[in-house]
Amino acid sequence: MKSVFNFMVKPKSSRFTSKKDIDGKELLLNTEVQNHQYTSRLGVVTALPIAAATNINVGDEVILHHNVFRRFRDIRGAEKNSKSYYSEDLYFAQPDQIYAYKRDAEWQCVDGFCFIKPIHAKANISLYNEEPLKGIVKYSHNNEYKGDLVGFAPSSEYEFNIEGERLYRVPLNRITIKYEYQGDEKEYNPSWSQSG
Repeated sequence: MKSVFNFMVKPKSSRFTSKKDIDGKELLLNTEVQNHQYTSRLGVVTALPIAAATNINVGDEVILHHNVFRRFRDIRGAEKNSKSYYSEDLYFAQPDQIYAYKRDAEWQCVDGFCFIKPIHAKANISLYNEEPLKGIVKYSHNNEYKGDLVGFAPSSEYEFNIEGERLYRVPLNRITIKYEYQGDEKEYNPSWSQSG
């Protein structure tokens, strides 16, 4: 099956990331359907849109918006699938719901987005372990800004856990400044993000 404007995708492993295997035992991290943080954001492309040119190929692993595979409760409390749902292993994904694709073991962002790795806060006394609104560009479209230390606009970032690293998805047009390295910047990756 093909869609005119949308990609067809299936979950890479499952729709949800709320279970973890520890020493052969299953640990439930979340039991509520409403929490989008436990919805899988990794999929595999099964069909391309007919009416759109794209760099993404069938079989590519993609990073998606959390609403693609999401289940939720409606106003009456009944469980519902997202509007992307087609069948249990097949979903529609609009082009603006795909942020990156993996080819040849390397992530490439789609046009307009990048993923930024937060850096460790320099202040000894701080409520936060990372510098706010600042990080190193890990993945980007056509390697634009890749490896650069940048600042970005507030509320433009969205958190993802990609291959055991916590990264922020940021639109390229929301990068506000490119900093010069001081030599003492350290990437910040909390321990919980490495357990995926």
